Amino acid sequence: MNIENTKAQMRKGVLEFCILSVLKEKDAYTSEILDTLKNAKLLVVEGTIYPLLTRLKNDGLLNYRWEESTSGPPRKYYGLTEIGQTFLKELDGTWTELSDAVNLITNQK
Repeated sequence: MNIENTKAQMRKGVLEFCILSVLKEKDAYTSEILDTLKNAKLLVVEGTIYPLLTRLKNDGLLNYRWEESTSGPPRKYYGLTEIGQTFLKELDGTWTELSDAVNLITNQK
């Protein structure tokens, strides 16, 4: 069994939740989202995040706007829609239940 594959699958399973959580407080552009994930030790590459952001937008969970940048081309800022905020609240509750259950099971002696 390949442990790296299993670890990658676990990360992919929570990536959507983490991206929506990053955008909960304020809109952000892709590099900011990637930096936040990286700082939390959740390493994600651009080739993974762009299709996911597009899917979340197409699902109505995110919207975006273009903003001029002082250091380069315009930046696409992503933000949660109303549906995205509701979806995130549901995911948050599910995560809490799942996390509590996993902690209960894995911390048994």
